Amino acid sequence: MRLTEFWARMDHHLGPAYARTWAETQVIQELNGRTVIEALADGESAKAVWRAVWAHLNLPPSER
Repeated sequence: MRLTEFWARMDHHLGPAYARTWAETQVIQELNGRTVIEALADGESAKAVWRAVWAHLNLPPSER
């Protein structure tokens, strides 16, 4: 998954005005207690980060 697709999914589910703020502030246990921004900066793949976001938000399987 490319970062552009990742951010498009984030915008779709959280709204473009809120997605970046959420990514900067929401600590996700599935990312070892990091935020989305921290995980991406640490080199986690966009796909792995999306899966953690997907689980955290309890999105339907079709959105995985």
